[in-house]
Amino acid sequence: MKNTIRKYLLVIFAIAGIAAFTSCNSNDDDGTPDIEIPGITFDGDIDCCSAEEALQVYKFLQTVKILPELSLSIDGKYDITAYAAAGGFHTGYNEIFFVATKKISGNYIKNFEISDLTPLMHMVKMDMYHSTPVGAVESFDSSILAVKRGWVSYIMSSSDGGTWALAYNAKVLGTTGETGPIDITVNALPEGQAWVKSFKVGDDTYYLSIVNPTNWKTGTNAATAYVSKKSAKATTPYALAAERFTIEIDPRMPDMGNHTSPDNTALTRQDDGSNRGTINLTMTGLWRIHLTVKDSEGNVVAGGDDLSDGYSSLFWDVTL
Repeated sequence: MKNTIRKYLLVIFAIAGIAAFTSCNSNDDDGTPDIEIPGITFDGDIDCCSAEEALQVYKFLQTVKILPELSLSIDGKYDITAYAAAGGFHTGYNEIFFVATKKISGNYIKNFEISDLTPLMHMVKMDMYHSTPVGAVESFDSSILAVKRGWVSYIMSSSDGGTWALAYNAKVLGTTGETGPIDITVNALPEGQAWVKSFKVGDDTYYLSIVNPTNWKTGTNAATAYVSKKSAKATTPYALAAERFTIEIDPRMPDMGNHTSPDNTALTRQDDGSNRGTINLTMTGLWRIHLTVKDSEGNVVAGGDDLSDGYSSLFWDVTL
């Protein structure tokens, strides 16, 4: 037991010295705590209840950056901290991560919820407002339950003519809190990049958001995209479309004679609401990924060969 305590405390002190946070106690295989640390209140399965879990959260948080403007304090007891990969937002798909901690101990909390993630753009000249595609916030990794993930796909960048704000609600161990609309900046992508596009079917508008194309490499890549439907009320966040679209992809290099690449597979609807397929990019440079959208019966509803040059007018631009 002494060795167990000593090893555990070494883990705790090492983490605390690096990150200034307190982990939870480790458990035996039967779920019974093998030690107690004075001054820390453990809440069973509500907190991260092992040093290993806390260390996993800590390691993950080294891969993202804090969004300080989106932090929230609830009832003087809990803190919500928001994170993004680059510490900011850009047009197109952006993941947002949330972590809840106890003020008194710094312990991570698994039992919390983030809801009503609401981005809103104010179009200054017209004095009008609209939202943008949003994904639900939920645990994304069964081994890191204390980190929740959501996403927002911004359809345009901030400018003098339009400003963005973001709000959300939180519930931590039964206690609720909320942010008002918080001003944020959405940066434009580098020139020539386009990672979110829209198409219409009848009177309905849909948005195609490609996920993290900066992670792609030469060769075959797993590709994920979301199809969102514009809400009847423009200020309501745009949820995933209920329709089951298939998105066929035709990657071309416009700077290299529009040559293509082989062995691509269409993005098809998955149980989690995403569309997944594969894209093969044979060299570095600018790729224009032409898109053809088909409905559940195989009818082309957007894209296809609708330009004089024979390529789809619906496309993403991605540079490797």
